[in-house]
Amino acid sequence: MPDLLGLVGILAKFSLYVGILTATGLVFVALVFRLKGLNRLVIVFGLLGLFATLFSFLLRGAALTGDLAGMYDPEMLGILMQTPVGTALIYRLAGLSILLLGAIIGGKGLYFSAIGGGLALWSFDHIGHIPEKEQTLLNIGLFLHLVFAAFWIGILTPLRQLAQSNETLLETARVGHQFGKIASITVPVLILVGLYMAYFLVGSWTGLFTTAYGQLLLFKIAMVAILLGFAAINKLRIIPSLQDGDVGAAKHLAKVISYEWFVILLILAATAILTSSLTLPT
Repeated sequence: MPDLLGLVGILAKFSLYVGILTATGLVFVALVFRLKGLNRLVIVFGLLGLFATLFSFLLRGAALTGDLAGMYDPEMLGILMQTPVGTALIYRLAGLSILLLGAIIGGKGLYFSAIGGGLALWSFDHIGHIPEKEQTLLNIGLFLHLVFAAFWIGILTPLRQLAQSNETLLETARVGHQFGKIASITVPVLILVGLYMAYFLVGSWTGLFTTAYGQLLLFKIAMVAILLGFAAINKLRIIPSLQDGDVGAAKHLAKVISYEWFVILLILAATAILTSSLTLPT
């Protein structure tokens, strides 16, 4: 069981994932589906990611010294800056700053936001269990995994907003249908890459079932399976009903998206625990 500092670290990592993935995903979605009015959400989640980035870095300093004094110890923080933790910090600060600036500018500034979001996602290739394996294919796989995950997370809020107004039902159906076509390609890649990374991280079927890391990873996989079930309901039942003009289908879509958000938060929480307080099976 993590101590108080460990629990705060998990919460910070969770906030980091929510902020970076959602902000970047919203930018991708706004550009791909030509959706307007998402800049404020991008800024909110981008600021969350920025705050969590700085706080997580300071917590690393506290972890080095064993007390909160490490959060503002120049020597400890200077040492951290010379490690992959410092490299990740630079990528995240630069990426999120570009993302926020592009969102504030608006319009074509979102293209800069997309570049910034990409940099922030790339930061995860410099720190964590995957980079420790020092395999280029794994690093590429992780980046693709994060890009597709961000895109999926990014569609949820704008699609739910569209579904809550009778005046935007046709737009809801259009966006939902187009996302379904894209997801039919990206989701299988997301799953395959995730399984590929899980295999290399755990290393054996035994480790998957007998270690805390493996068991939490199984929980995460189960949550992804549930998420896929919700996505299938949207694609095969709800979106076709919307295309046929069924007003009631929009309410069902908004409800299912709320369930999807809950499951995604569980997945991100599990990921935060996996990367913060659990070690890889040996």
